[in-house]
Amino acid sequence: MKFVSPADQIFLLLERRQQPMHIGTLQLFTYPEDAKADYVSRLAEHMRSFTQVQAPFNQRIVTRFGQPFWEEDRQFDLDHHFRHAALPKPGRIRELLAFISAEHSNLLDRERPLWEIHLIEGVQGRRFAVYTKIHHSLMDGMAGMRLMMRAFSNTPETQGLPPIWAVPPRQRKASADKEKSGKDMAATLAKLKQEAGRNALVLPHVAREVGRSLTSERQKEDFVSVFDAPPSVLNQRITGSRRFAAQSYSMARIRAIGKAFGATVNDVVMAMCGAALRDYLISQNALPEKPLIAMVPVSLRDDDESEGGNQIAVVLANLGTHVDDPAERIRIVMGSIREAKQRCKRMSSSELLLYTAVSLAPAGVNMLTGLAPQWQSFNVIISNVPGPKEHMYWNGARMDGIYPVAFLMDNAALNFTLLSYVDQLEFGITACRRTLPSMQRLLDYLEKALDDLETAVGITEHEAALPVLA
Repeated sequence: MKFVSPADQIFLLLERRQQPMHIGTLQLFTYPEDAKADYVSRLAEHMRSFTQVQAPFNQRIVTRFGQPFWEEDRQFDLDHHFRHAALPKPGRIRELLAFISAEHSNLLDRERPLWEIHLIEGVQGRRFAVYTKIHHSLMDGMAGMRLMMRAFSNTPETQGLPPIWAVPPRQRKASADKEKSGKDMAATLAKLKQEAGRNALVLPHVAREVGRSLTSERQKEDFVSVFDAPPSVLNQRITGSRRFAAQSYSMARIRAIGKAFGATVNDVVMAMCGAALRDYLISQNALPEKPLIAMVPVSLRDDDESEGGNQIAVVLANLGTHVDDPAERIRIVMGSIREAKQRCKRMSSSELLLYTAVSLAPAGVNMLTGLAPQWQSFNVIISNVPGPKEHMYWNGARMDGIYPVAFLMDNAALNFTLLSYVDQLEFGITACRRTLPSMQRLLDYLEKALDDLETAVGITEHEAALPVLA
């Protein structure tokens, strides 16, 4: 039995029917050259043969003494978690994205381990897909990506690879295992006491940073506070219905723009999202006069850490949606992110976690209770997760693309999540279907944003959006 950390409990507390708190990925594969027509059916049987489920995929939520814990599911039913499906003909990407949108709208069963995997055949062009769905309390995006990379191979010759739920955990030192096992209630309580003591030590520094954010820091031109986000159609109460759109963009194009502006890849991405949102909101006659503010998660994990749970802080960034000039917009984005990074450097990881919790606490209370609907700390979530740097294969099939599927919350009806893969940047856009009509147009606006940035720096030759999702 392992205590559910306070950070992970937040995702359990936030969840309700219209607000599922799971995340996911859509992985698109090409059949091996010598694959027969029943390749996917045989792959499904291969996956079902792995009945020894590894942690955290065998853990379900139980409550003891009023607190949630992870406990091994003694009645684990693999058929509930692994599902083999086929797209209706003609099996276009349109049908695939509709399937993902529908499945991502459904809550996970709290009585079971909080995950599902769908193996999907019938995709046009001798392709198949895998949709993985995991509750955010069980694993954050960075941990999920690192676990997935361990499940795949960098060569098509490797066969017999297990599905992600059967990947053995990394071997840890005995002392680390003893510290993290959580099987003993006394050890769990001792860990909670240790965390409380650590928070008490860092609290004075965090309090000073919060004070600076409310006073002197607010005088800086690039500073973004929790009071700066304008009211927007992006920030309404949501329904449980989801719409998912995805596309691949050339990393070379984005890096060329970054080099010309002295910007990072993330700076360019934020400017692209700002431009796309500006165009979308203009099309809906709903562009605020003040610039939209993005909440940007920042991973605090060690380089090789793939343990479950969440270890993230957040920063706020100005998306420059109030200006029409793409060059001015990216400079606004760069300034706000640079200022946020400088503030983060003044704090340790523990201090950053506590600073995030304190500074965004009013927004969290509002999301839980709806008591202050006019207070919007941010308008949209934009997350960038590093992915594989070389082509990945799974039992001979090449992975052509991997697209993140995000969660949504009341007053945050749109989420951009990006994932790098070899020479591509994969955009996954998740929205509330009823709150944001025609959100798939954002893909066209993202391409236009790239074109405009290239024009601004004199780049005349480029590739169009990659035809992976076609």
